Amino acid sequence: MDTEAQHTERDRSSRPSDSEQPSDPEGPEDRSRSAFAGRITDWVPGGRITVTLLVLLLFLLLLGTFVLQPFQIPSGSMERGLRIGDRVLVNKLAYRFDGRPQRGDIVVFDGTGLFGHGDYIKRVVGVGGDHVVCCDEEGRIRVNGQSVDESAFLYPGDRPSTVPFDVVVPDGTLFVLGDHRADSSDSRDHLGSPGGGMVPLDEVIGRADWIVWPFGHATRLDRPDAYARVPDAETGSGEASGAGSAAGAGAGAGVGAGAARAKDADG
Repeated sequence: MDTEAQHTERDRSSRPSDSEQPSDPEGPEDRSRSAFAGRITDWVPGGRITVTLLVLLLFLLLLGTFVLQPFQIPSGSMERGLRIGDRVLVNKLAYRFDGRPQRGDIVVFDGTGLFGHGDYIKRVVGVGGDHVVCCDEEGRIRVNGQSVDESAFLYPGDRPSTVPFDVVVPDGTLFVLGDHRADSSDSRDHLGSPGGGMVPLDEVIGRADWIVWPFGHATRLDRPDAYARVPDAETGSGEASGAGSAAGAGAGAGVGAGAARAKDADG
């Protein structure tokens, strides 16, 4: 057997065929995309840097429209927790998927036609069906028969309310108050107005979750424990059943006292 000839055949068979070509790492689609991106960067002044900034701007716009939005606090109605000039980050998805505001949440809502013009920020005190009364023997607000200790967030020196009221919150609405009760225009001041001082859920923009500016005051805005013991409206239905007749008297008192109260810029 011709061993030299055999080695020659094996060497030839191990060599790549002349018809074989190196594979293209980029397919036609990838090359097309690269060419398209190259044309965009060539067309836009500033090239890749400008395109990157535009993409980032678009992302922030979508984020602010559908997910998170910053708001500036224009007044002292939510002191001591939120001060004038604070920037809060509002979670716009908090109530989008079957979630609803809960007592103690700080919400931002569109108050146009309800409290005035523009957006307002307040704390939720009552939700649909709740019977909210001011005040009990110790001067505290009572929700569904349960007195609420608001001292953890109420502005120092403020009473829970100087305006007496007795209301049942209609379904699909909220009863809201500012933490600085002596300097807040809220549901108490509009009980006799269209809508009865209640905020429809459809007008709620989102829940304020963070103070993000100034950095020294940055913190998470957690829901306080003050409302944890408040029973559901069904539990307090016995007391709430008589609230309708008292609500009218409470509304009149709220409007009369509200006229003499200082109005704040954000409501």
